[in-house]
Amino acid sequence: MQLAVATGVTVLATGLFLAPLGAQLDDQAMRRALAIAQTTAVQPRIAEDLLTTPANRYGPVQQEAERIRRATGAEYVVIMNRQGVRWSHTDPAEVGNVVSTDPSRALAGHEVMEIDSGTLGRSARGKVPLRDPDSGRIIGAVSVGIAYDSVRSRLLSAIPGLLAYAGGALAVGALAAYLISRRIHRRTRDLAFSDIAGLLAEREAMLHGIREGVVALDRAGRIRLMNDEAQRLLGLGTDGRGRTPEEVLGRGRTADVLGGRVTGDDLLTVRGHRVLVANRMPTDDGGAVATLRDRTELERLGRELDGTRGLIDALRAQDHEHANRMHTLLGLLELEMYEEAVVYVTEVVGVHRATAEQVTERVHDPLLAALLVGKATVAAERGVSLRLSPGTLMPDRLVDPPGLVTVVGNLVDNALDASAGSLRAEVEVELRAEGRTAVLRVRDSGPGVPEDRRELIFTEGWSTKEPPAHGRRGIGLALVRRLAERQGGTARVTDRTSGGAEFTVVLPEALAEELRHSSGPSLPEEGP
Repeated sequence: MQLAVATGVTVLATGLFLAPLGAQLDDQAMRRALAIAQTTAVQPRIAEDLLTTPANRYGPVQQEAERIRRATGAEYVVIMNRQGVRWSHTDPAEVGNVVSTDPSRALAGHEVMEIDSGTLGRSARGKVPLRDPDSGRIIGAVSVGIAYDSVRSRLLSAIPGLLAYAGGALAVGALAAYLISRRIHRRTRDLAFSDIAGLLAEREAMLHGIREGVVALDRAGRIRLMNDEAQRLLGLGTDGRGRTPEEVLGRGRTADVLGGRVTGDDLLTVRGHRVLVANRMPTDDGGAVATLRDRTELERLGRELDGTRGLIDALRAQDHEHANRMHTLLGLLELEMYEEAVVYVTEVVGVHRATAEQVTERVHDPLLAALLVGKATVAAERGVSLRLSPGTLMPDRLVDPPGLVTVVGNLVDNALDASAGSLRAEVEVELRAEGRTAVLRVRDSGPGVPEDRRELIFTEGWSTKEPPAHGRRGIGLALVRRLAERQGGTARVTDRTSGGAEFTVVLPEALAEELRHSSGPSLPEEGP
């Protein structure tokens, strides 16, 4: 197809060039003949000889005309009087005869250029009036002809060169068409047009049929494709194409994730009342494709699962503690120490109630509060004091409560392992909200972390403890850092002031904007 187009364009361009070339050569020949005629007519001697000598093949007019013809290369130079009688001609026998073409326009004072046929055949002609140099009156005319065969020969001689240029252009066009064809075949992987059309139809059906949002961006960061699921999850219409994520979504984490300013796998973000998990993959053309999965229902199920696990851990710890307390109470009753038994039971119940009330007053998220109450029971069983820092205050506005439960649970478990068996074993937990940022600090009374190992401990698979027979260690802290970095935060460890270690996790945008006049808890929309 490309070769046919190149050939057609070359033929058309050549024809369009040849058409005006013939007319141009005709015009040049006529103008040349006219110029010779003008030059001849201004010579005073010719006019004088025309008036004073008869028409004779040996006359001075004939001799001068022939001299001019030979000098200029014209086909003929004819000089005539007002009656059209020739005083000169290429064929001497024609001298004294009337010209074969009408000279009236030249005798009327006009200059004439034309292509016409005469006694010498077809020629390009120029005719001018011949005037008396003294009076200025018209006494005759000068007619000069250029052989038309020379004009045609010039045109024919130009054709080979023109065809050579056209052939060269066609060869370049054919080479370009071949290279473009190879490039297209390589880019389309040797697929025919029908196959490409079929793939396009299949792609459209797949994109708009899958239950996962797909957003494609070009190299300038503008949205060039969104399937139906992406429009539903992001709450957008079809007017988002050709615009950047910031323009259609507003500034926020979702736009940063789609734009590639936040990197990582399975990035968590919130859009409207939906919790989304996003992944972004760059493409070969400099753009990117982002996929979005709705995790709202999984978040609800995760909350229930984490709450169940926390309850199981607390119940398991309380089972051991409850057995010891029952044995103690049974002994007091058998010794008939009834008053001491009443005091003991009252003290035990009061301690548990005080611990639960202290946690729920400062930690308003129920899932996180339940975790801390359960961990307090586990800590008491292991002989470690778990308490909240006086600065703790966490509202019930967490975007990802299960994620924060995972972070707190892993840090508290590590702190309990490090503090168990130490002098005055204790673990202090601080949870604080700074705008939409959640700051978590867990301090323990353990041996601390050497400075050269403070980055190594966050590596997956690294641990100072012996691995259990049923699994492996070195996952908890790696998971903590991974969860923090997915949300654009940080996780680090420093020395505790009074000895031990202090783990600090900062999670930007972990809390949603506070909603006013809200009738119940819900996942809020992402802030601007």
